[in-house]
Amino acid sequence: MPVPRLAPEAAAYYSAQSGTSDPGVHAGLYAGLPRDVGELARVVRGVMLHRAEGGQFGVPIAEDRMRDDAETRYVDDILGLISERDGRALSCRREWADRFIGICRDFTLLHVSLLRHQGIPARLRSGFADYFSDSGFHWDHVVTEYWDDTRGWLLADPQIADPERYRVDFDPMDVPRDRFLVAGDAWQRIRAGEADPDGFGLALEVDPKVGSWFVAGNIRLDLAALNKVETLLWDIWGTGAGSEDGMTDEIRALYDEAAAATAGPDPDFAAVRRLFTGNDGLRTPPTVLSLAPLRGPSQVTLR
Repeated sequence: MPVPRLAPEAAAYYSAQSGTSDPGVHAGLYAGLPRDVGELARVVRGVMLHRAEGGQFGVPIAEDRMRDDAETRYVDDILGLISERDGRALSCRREWADRFIGICRDFTLLHVSLLRHQGIPARLRSGFADYFSDSGFHWDHVVTEYWDDTRGWLLADPQIADPERYRVDFDPMDVPRDRFLVAGDAWQRIRAGEADPDGFGLALEVDPKVGSWFVAGNIRLDLAALNKVETLLWDIWGTGAGSEDGMTDEIRALYDEAAAATAGPDPDFAAVRRLFTGNDGLRTPPTVLSLAPLRGPSQVTLR
């Protein structure tokens, strides 16, 4: 089996921090941390709690932290909150009450930041996981993609890097690509008639958000993250639709193109950069519409 090779330009790009993942003044917290991907995931798991896990784990979460923590866009601000609540080394597992209350994107963003600090090429991938329920539904999710010198790009899920809380039949640092579909792969399966569009999204009891329109939005997020613009998952911009009824042939054609560029385990670096920088319907603008679930909509200007 040939040894995979990562082009030097791509290796340098994904090894360097983005404006979102840079720890800034809190870089000292990374001193002495391990290089191992799994150990770094467990560091992340020890300082964070998903805001949906309060009910799942029986852990009370203060209302303001439930509402506000996951609106923290940048790693330096996340680290600031973590340190303010518990000033010990990042490797010290926090009490539930002292953890950052985030979502999957926050676990992944901090994991990617730690990997980049160690010189390991890493990036966020938006897509859909089938391992949060037994129904086969693919839930909206974000995971880490990191470069392994012997196997190429691998998927890791730091949110489930806790064997006491999550029991899965695979290594969380090597998530099978049929268990987590990057958004472009999900789109292509739907377009080929191989998957039901209503099997992807957020299967909420009230106001479920499912369908090809939702998958298209995840492609836009994924393309941005591949270009190291790691936004919140409810940031909206560019060309898209807010429901299945709003999908047009023009929108579908755009996301056919975007899916072709982002699908698979090794998207073409030049194509991903070219599509993002050259298309106003996909490129992240300086100001986005944030549809924050617990705060309500607002216009947000990015750094």
